[in-house]
Amino acid sequence: MRILLLLLIFCSGFAFSQNDLSIQVHGVPDSQGKVSIAIYDNEEGFLKFDKVFKYDSIAAEKGITKILVKDLPIGEYAVAVFYDENSNDKLDTNWLGIPKEKVGFSKSKMKTFGPPNFKECAFKVTSNTNIDVVL
Repeated sequence: MRILLLLLIFCSGFAFSQNDLSIQVHGVPDSQGKVSIAIYDNEEGFLKFDKVFKYDSIAAEKGITKILVKDLPIGEYAVAVFYDENSNDKLDTNWLGIPKEKVGFSKSKMKTFGPPNFKECAFKVTSNTNIDVVL
């Protein structure tokens, strides 16, 4: 009985294990401003500001800026990144809604007529994971 109980505790802990996601953002043009990331965990909420699963922002480092996101449960995610050149905590766009600041996505790039969808950007996290995003 004790073995069964220990096995149950171990398995439930494994199912809810938390992982680290290391994101290397390439093409950061300057050390001024910030690099902001938004992590989405479903297609319905992708690129909606009120549906972000996790968000972080750090000081930009010219060339490559590295961001570590801790405590991510096992699952499927998509990441959107932007270089917040003026540190105003928002993605500046022109009157057509086209970004004026550099943006990037996990596993995909901006299309001619808009951003990629969740499935094009999605990747699985089952353990500590490293991804590269190009602005």
